[in-house]
Amino acid sequence: MIENEILDNAKALRSNQTEAELRLWYHLRAHRFMDLKFKRQKPIGSYIVDFVCVERMLIVELDGGQHSEQIEYDQRRDDWLRSQGYTVLRFWNNDVMQQLDGVLEQIRLTVIPEPSPPAPLPPAGEGR
Repeated sequence: MIENEILDNAKALRSNQTEAELRLWYHLRAHRFMDLKFKRQKPIGSYIVDFVCVERMLIVELDGGQHSEQIEYDQRRDDWLRSQGYTVLRFWNNDVMQQLDGVLEQIRLTVIPEPSPPAPLPPAGEGR
């Protein structure tokens, strides 16, 4: 019964996306972003995440003003999702609306981290 409620809630959320969710979804959907498959309003456990790329175990959450009043809940939720192996990125809705390129860049850097610097060479005269 609870699973059906979660699925119904996810479907309702997909039908009533915020302007910020619609804007970000335009860029993430249909393999448009780095040829990755993202899903929206996807149930994971007893939670519904805004966007998820299962292949990269990446969740992207958009927060409106109500999230400033539910910090502890969001922390417990994120902790559980991380315990399942997901990376969770959170952005404010106004970041998506005003700095979309920066949001997409942060997602890109999470998917493909900057390469680490090469290992130092051995001191002269050592090795072959």
